[in-house]
Amino acid sequence: MSDAPTLDTAAVSRLCDDPVMLDDWYPVARSREIVAGTITPATLLGRDLIVWRDAAGAVHVWDDLCIHRGARLSKGWIKDDTVVCPYHGWRFDGQARCVHIPVAPDQPIPPKARAFPVRAQEQDGLVWATLGKPAHPIPAFPARDLPGFRIFHAGPYVYRANGFRAVENFVDATHFPFVHSGLNGVPDAPDIIPDYDVTRSADGLVSSEISVFQPVGDFRKIPVQAGYTYYCLRPLVAAFSKRVRIVNPAQAHLGSPDDRFVTMFTVQPVDEVTSVARVVFAINFAPDLTEADMLPRQDIVYNQDRDIVETQRPERIPVDLRAEMHHRSDRMGVAYRRWLRDLGITYGVIA
Repeated sequence: MSDAPTLDTAAVSRLCDDPVMLDDWYPVARSREIVAGTITPATLLGRDLIVWRDAAGAVHVWDDLCIHRGARLSKGWIKDDTVVCPYHGWRFDGQARCVHIPVAPDQPIPPKARAFPVRAQEQDGLVWATLGKPAHPIPAFPARDLPGFRIFHAGPYVYRANGFRAVENFVDATHFPFVHSGLNGVPDAPDIIPDYDVTRSADGLVSSEISVFQPVGDFRKIPVQAGYTYYCLRPLVAAFSKRVRIVNPAQAHLGSPDDRFVTMFTVQPVDEVTSVARVVFAINFAPDLTEADMLPRQDIVYNQDRDIVETQRPERIPVDLRAEMHHRSDRMGVAYRRWLRDLGITYGVIA
């Protein structure tokens, strides 16, 4: 039997004992934020973590805890490619082993003197972590391998709101004229949303295309007719593929019928009512636009989303469909709530 310590996850992670949520992947940072020589704190499902990168470029996610006296490693620092505890200076290497105890440098280090790593992986410019043992891979950004697309990142956006509420808002086209007035819709002339289909498979949910008019519908700052196809890839990862057609014939030369805007919306559940959204997006048009050109619009839209989602009550999303009113235009949201219920999720929902 190994002498390596095991963390009492029930004590550390009192806010989440939901196996469905624990056995999933979540972004906890953007890759470019995690640079060698720094320690970044994060919280996932109520569990405090640190994220750091070693000199070889590998990323590590550990519990924010020193086994010696329980101090927070996030208050420490990096020295000689090790994490230094701020309390007594114990140092832990990239294998999570304690390699130095300053007051006893010549004595053997106890085998139980270790940090507590969790599984982590980088993909699509994000650092993903899991507190469990997922049976599925990290969801892939849908436009990653499509020719002609340039990929960018937006966020993080901190929502003082439930992560499921944030995802349901992301896959809802009917709020555009009101939450994003003047950008994604016109409040005095909201689009009539015809019936659309939602299909569930082992890969999640997908809608048929929903067509809406948007006065400033993309980064070219021109009116477009937009066709949204929504996807729920995981309970807290959603995406859309947006077909954009320039409305004004005099401006049609600025685009083509193949213009697409693809977005993946990811949520880090800090706890049941706090979340961090990070966005990966790509376009295959307007090659002169830079990320700096596009981020202001992204920030406006996602901050508007955040402001409205933070007002929703009850804070945890109801998966009993009788708890709130639903309309035929809410088909994606209704399918999403049924999916959460059928997955057996208990954390962050009202059953």
